[in-house]
This record gives sequence, C-alpha cells and structure tokens, in this order.
Amino acid sequence: MKKLLALILALVMVLSFAACGESEKPANEGNNDVEGEALTAENIKIGFIHVSDPSDMGYTYNHDLGTKKMMENLGLSDDQVINKYNIGEDEGCATAINELIEAGCNIIFATSFGHGDYMTEAAAEHPEIEFCHATGSQAADSGLSNYHNYFTSIYEARYIAGVAAGLKLNEMIANGTITEDEAVIGYVAAFYFEEVISGFSAFYLGARSVCPSATMITLKADSWSDPVKEGQIAQSLIDQGAVLISQHSDNTSPATTAEAAGLFHCGYNSDMAEAAPKASIISARADWSIYLTYAVNCVLNGEAIVTDWCEGYAEGANFTSPLNTAVAAEGTQEKLDEVAAGLVDGSVHVFAGPWSGYYVWDQTPYECAEGEWVEESETRSAPYFGYIIDGITLLDA
Repeated sequence: MKKLLALILALVMVLSFAACGESEKPANEGNNDVEGEALTAENIKIGFIHVSDPSDMGYTYNHDLGTKKMMENLGLSDDQVINKYNIGEDEGCATAINELIEAGCNIIFATSFGHGDYMTEAAAEHPEIEFCHATGSQAADSGLSNYHNYFTSIYEARYIAGVAAGLKLNEMIANGTITEDEAVIGYVAAFYFEEVISGFSAFYLGARSVCPSATMITLKADSWSDPVKEGQIAQSLIDQGAVLISQHSDNTSPATTAEAAGLFHCGYNSDMAEAAPKASIISARADWSIYLTYAVNCVLNGEAIVTDWCEGYAEGANFTSPLNTAVAAEGTQEKLDEVAAGLVDGSVHVFAGPWSGYYVWDQTPYECAEGEWVEESETRSAPYFGYIIDGITLLDA
C-alpha cells in the first residue's frame, strides 16, 4: 500500500511540474532575455521608425533629441539603438519593422500616424516584442498587451505660443502696422484631422484670449514633411492677408518664408528662431525622452507599459522654446508665465468656451458655453478635438 501511495504522489508531482511549465508567462517576461541572457541596459536593443530625418529641424529632429536623452538617462551605447529614417506610411514601414525585428530589437517605436496599421500587424505576430506608436489610436482596441500608443499634451504648449502670437498682433495693431480686421494668422497644416485640428485650434484660442479680433486661415500640405510645399503654402497665406504664420508641419520653411516677407512666426518642434531670428517668436515643443525612458525602463524591469500614455506641461512632456525677446511684444514673458501656471494648477483650460463651430467630419454644429470646456487626450493619448471653431477658415477644405 505504501508503495502505491508513493507512486501516486510521484505522478501528481510530475503532472504539477508539467502544468507549471505550460502556464503563460507574465506580461513582458518574454522580452526580459536576450538569447537566454537576462535583459539589461547593456544588451537591450531599441528600434525607431521615422517618417523623415533629423535634418527637417522639426518633428523627427525633436524625436531624435528625445532618443539621445533617453540613451543618456539609461546609459545606452549607440550600437543599441537602430534608427530607420525616411520611412513612408506604406509597405516600406512593414519592411523597416521586419529589419528591426531581425536585428534583435526588444522594443520598437514608430513615430508617424500612418505607421499604425503596420505596427498593429507586427505586434500581433510578435508578442515577445514591445511596439510603441506615437500619435496613433489603435492600441486600446487591438487587445494586444505588447502594443501601446503615446503622445504629449502638445496643445498646451501651442496655446501658450498662441498667447505670444496674440500679444504680437496687439502690438502691431497698437503701432498702426495693421488694423484689428487685419489681425490674421496663417496656419500651415499637414492634414485636416484631429491631431492637427487640435493643434491649430489651441493656438488660435491662445491668440484670441489676448487679441479678440484675431482670425485664422489655414491651408493643408497633405504631407507631414515637404519643405518646398510648406514654404509655398506659407507664402500663399501671406498673399491672402496673413501677418503671422504658424504651423503643424515638420520643416523650418514656413519660418524663413515669414521672415523673407518681413512678418512673424511661431514654430513647432524646434527653436525656429535659429532659422528665422527676425521672425520666429516662440515654438511649441515636446520632450519625447520622458516617454521613451519610461517605456524602455518598463521592458528592462519586466513591467507592463500602459496602453495609452499622455503627459503634459506639468510633467515637462511639452514646453515652449525660449522666447525670442528681440521679436516678441513687450510683457510677453510675464503673460506666458501666468498662463503656464494656470495650465499646471488647472485654472486655465485650453478648449474653454465660449466658442462655437462645427465638427469637421460631418459639419454638425457645436457650441461650448462660457464656463465649459472640452477635455483633450483624456480618454486616449492621441488628440481627438475635431471642431472647427468660428474664426478659423479652412481655405482648401
């Protein structure tokens, strides 16, 4: 009898160990090794897919700065990071992802909206790798624990830049350079969907908060990065009455075009005062290193990365370049400090009423009453503000 009991016990133990061996690994555990070795800051590999390259002095330049700062934060060497530049929003993205996988990357970042479908497909096929997509919105619906979206609340920095623009318009009105009716902002837009609409609406509301007569006209490039076309659009806006230019596009050509016309400019992603010192007042910027450091640390520590990540001005995830005091209106810095403090303590809301307009996709009217506001990037990381506010005209809609 004792021998029978011992045999039964032995069988139970064998079956128990087998069951343990077949159980699912905790989230990210599959990432926490490199060819059988523990994954560390010394052997992790990271891949990036960019729609342009750092020479744009705009979006990719700024994201690249975030990569370098992340590497510095974590003590990574150059050979641990692989950048794929000038990757279109097409099948070339799938090729780039596969090359990064074959190179042994443990985490892959893609930075342009149109990379989303290819990242989703790759994440489904490679659960052992983490995939992080900036500006996208597919992660939450994908059901994939290794797929993530990220963005910053850049609309806050755009609002602050808009205040600087409005104060410059006030100065031009006061010195007789323009009339109140001529306080026209020209905006170079990449496309007309929520990320861009959120940006130019925030900028406009910032300008209008100090210059109530301000209006805005926009033209779209149908491209994130086309320096020639961006300059041409800026010139067209100037020809149609714009006295100050801003942009959601990747290059400095709108800034240099404004300077050539003797006008003014507010930029995006880099301190464009370097390219146009007589025109560019300030730029809205993001510090991507905050997310990149967080996500890579999660992989190193075997921790789950949040599905949607979005932080803002209070956390330093977005900010403005130093004010170009040689161009800005007197008293601008003091006003910007006041507005920034309001964003941090919650007393200032970017999309606060009163304003009215329509939803861009079906022209449904919408009104935001005084004392109310629309929250942005609260339910997902990517912007979803899609209202065209009265006072903004889409010239090529």
